[in-house]
Amino acid sequence: MKKHTHLSLDERITIAQLLKDCSPFKAIARELGRDPSTISKEVRGHRVPKKSGALGKAFNNCAHRFGCDCRRLCTGCKNNRYCWTCGKCISICPDYKEQKCSRLSSPPYVCNGCQNLNSCTLEKWFYRAQSAQEEYKSLLSEAREGISLSEDEIRHLDSIISPLILKGQSLNHIFQNHGDSIMVSESTLYRLINDNLFTARNLDLPRRVRFSKRKCRKNRKIDKQCRTGRTYLDYQVYIQEHPDLPVTQIDSVEGVKGGKVLLTIHFVQAEFMAAFLRDTNDSQSVIDIFNRLYLELRSDIFISLMPVLLADNGSEFSNPSRIEFDTQGNQRTHLFYCDPASPGQKGSAERNHELIRLVIPKGKPLDSYTQDDISLMMSHINSYCRPSLGNKTPYDMMCFLYGKGIPERFGIHKIAPDDVTLRPSLLAKGDDKDE
Repeated sequence: MKKHTHLSLDERITIAQLLKDCSPFKAIARELGRDPSTISKEVRGHRVPKKSGALGKAFNNCAHRFGCDCRRLCTGCKNNRYCWTCGKCISICPDYKEQKCSRLSSPPYVCNGCQNLNSCTLEKWFYRAQSAQEEYKSLLSEAREGISLSEDEIRHLDSIISPLILKGQSLNHIFQNHGDSIMVSESTLYRLINDNLFTARNLDLPRRVRFSKRKCRKNRKIDKQCRTGRTYLDYQVYIQEHPDLPVTQIDSVEGVKGGKVLLTIHFVQAEFMAAFLRDTNDSQSVIDIFNRLYLELRSDIFISLMPVLLADNGSEFSNPSRIEFDTQGNQRTHLFYCDPASPGQKGSAERNHELIRLVIPKGKPLDSYTQDDISLMMSHINSYCRPSLGNKTPYDMMCFLYGKGIPERFGIHKIAPDDVTLRPSLLAKGDDKDE
């Protein structure tokens, strides 16, 4: 029996074929020389949902669908057939009760090989070899990224390491005298410092200035498994199941590497964007902002405004549980990630960043700005008419959708149309004004 080896694509193809033939997990395990639990975990871990109907029938997973006599539940519906035949009633019917197939709660956990596929209108789950292989490769790659330390552990290490480095001590000296308290390798400490996760920086190391900077440096994720269950595909499935929830896109805008950075929060429906200045582009600064907004907005307003967050794969968003849950463990939002190198998946926020660059050109440091400066800039941007909003402003749309006074909660105020300025002169100071 094979142990401690990963399943290959050929083995996954065999699993899919044997599931189609209705073979039990034990038979599949014998065929592949694996443990039955391995097959069970593989199938449950990589099955994918599909909301589809049957021949001549729309998707409908209501338990009352066959005995229901409701008609024309949808406003303006001219169809005289029963509502359950079109499948749209499940989102508005007050008597809707979800029904799940019992086959999915016990082996084989999927609909591969089911004899009722041509007549079943319930939600279906399938095991596909190719998609399982791609998901496995993605998880394997992510599992090898980042660090296996929580932010509390990093803060503990920082409290030990940084004060001693700032006294001129080398990491080797510190490690030899505090090894029992540090509990990580010396090379790990170098990586943590190189990723700017400590108060002390590279240049504070005694010999750092003697070596040239490496050309490539990868950002380290706080939670290596952060994308599990939060991929863009998971986001699409979640939005399909909750079509009425508004989506908020979050991103970072840098001035120069290592300097201050903006966290942008973009409300897609209103095209309204708020921005917050951070001293460093790390995970803790993002968490601090969401914790502050959660308190200042009140929990009910926060949840209604930001039930779904969509972010890129930056390391500053790699601690999703601290963003999704408040300090008491209550869930306040759901965070998902775009596919790598796919900025178009949150194109609405990216387009708004172009307006920021009209005021703060790319490559200009943000260190000289204050939060009041950033709020002033965003007030002008959100008072700028958009053709996509019927020539309304994001400020007006935000007030219309969520109530007057909400933009002010983010430090945004209405600017008169003729006073809107989208030039660097808006935030020019001192010598910049003379130029």
